[in-house]
Amino acid sequence: MNTRTTSAAVTGALLLLTLVGCTSTPSKSVPAAKAPASSQPAAGLTAKTAAASLADATGVTTLGDPQDNTSGCSNKAAGQEPNANDCAQLITTDTVSIYEFKSAAVAATWTAKMSKVEGTDWRQVDRFALSWGARDQALTSDERRSELMTALKDLVAKDK
Repeated sequence: MNTRTTSAAVTGALLLLTLVGCTSTPSKSVPAAKAPASSQPAAGLTAKTAAASLADATGVTTLGDPQDNTSGCSNKAAGQEPNANDCAQLITTDTVSIYEFKSAAVAATWTAKMSKVEGTDWRQVDRFALSWGARDQALTSDERRSELMTALKDLVAKDK
């Protein structure tokens, strides 16, 4: 397993524990209703499309080896009971991790909590958060991070 994927998995596990919390009481099993395979909005900007658009907006062909790591920040994607604080999608690249949430409020919660984790840089744009916590991502300059933020703000504004 490469370092970026390991870092994303560890970060995701920490996030789930922090945001969802652990309980020792068993939960009741409730049959799941038939839901769409994706927890993200039906149309519009997603973390996956944002990764491609951010690369284009910043003058590169790719942000570097995009991987879907949604199961690291979503109970539902990990096959567990869904939580209101689950991410909708997580795309991890060599440059940045792009988190998509169901609302700006959930994105703000994650950004506030995860900004306290040493060695990570989290920045929120509407219902998205950009994070630089993996080893390769630490090499992304502050200038490039600002470019990505500006480009994501433009993408979100066009999406509304």
